[in-house]
Amino acid sequence: MPAPDDVAHLVRQLWVPEWDLPAGERVEQLVLGYPASNVVVEPDGAALHGPTSRASTRVLTGRGWAVGALLRPAGVLLFTQRPADLLDGSAPLPAPGLHPAVAEAMTAADPADRHARAAALLADHVQALAVAVSPAAVRDGAVANRMVDLLEAGADVRSPADLARQLHVSERSLQRLAARFVGMPPQLLLRRRRLQEAAERMRADPEADLGALAAELGFADQSHLTREFRSVLGATPRGYGRALPGREAG
Repeated sequence: MPAPDDVAHLVRQLWVPEWDLPAGERVEQLVLGYPASNVVVEPDGAALHGPTSRASTRVLTGRGWAVGALLRPAGVLLFTQRPADLLDGSAPLPAPGLHPAVAEAMTAADPADRHARAAALLADHVQALAVAVSPAAVRDGAVANRMVDLLEAGADVRSPADLARQLHVSERSLQRLAARFVGMPPQLLLRRRRLQEAAERMRADPEADLGALAAELGFADQSHLTREFRSVLGATPRGYGRALPGREAG
């Protein structure tokens, strides 16, 4: 669900999944997430999950729920000064009042009501933390948000130098922004954006022309695309597209 306007510069979206699986059943989800951090409240506590450098598999069993906020770069600074320390990891969130309030909200009988209440509590928590941010950090956070917006829009960005030029900052300043507000270097952010686009294309058409796709997305050639894709998603582009649920082999 979209974040409220007053925290939209800090939170990309709020999400509230629930599941209730029969005994012995499990669901595996392959996730290639945004190179961003998430604040997540679950039945057993709250945590800050850092950006991921590769795809991960989440296994769902039994019954459960989660309430999360996918943070924009400006929002990361509210929770950590060193997001790179959480790359592919997580840390408990020191917010003693947040977890019990969200857990209580998730007991409401109506699903829409409990989701809305729980998400609002998390958004309010983010907004309360933002009050203490310095004006200089607010300005830097806005530039970091713009950095990620340019990456996701494509915007003729093929290298860190292209990105720095469009932001009107030096490459050194760009490196500092990425480290402080994302926790990944610009080159890795560019790589992730290209791979996410490639994955979306292969989901839509597993038989897509890989040579043309590689050229369009800025890979050196088809082999380069395939190596990068396999290193992050654990499968070749075609293997990934053909293995999606609902598709028959052959």
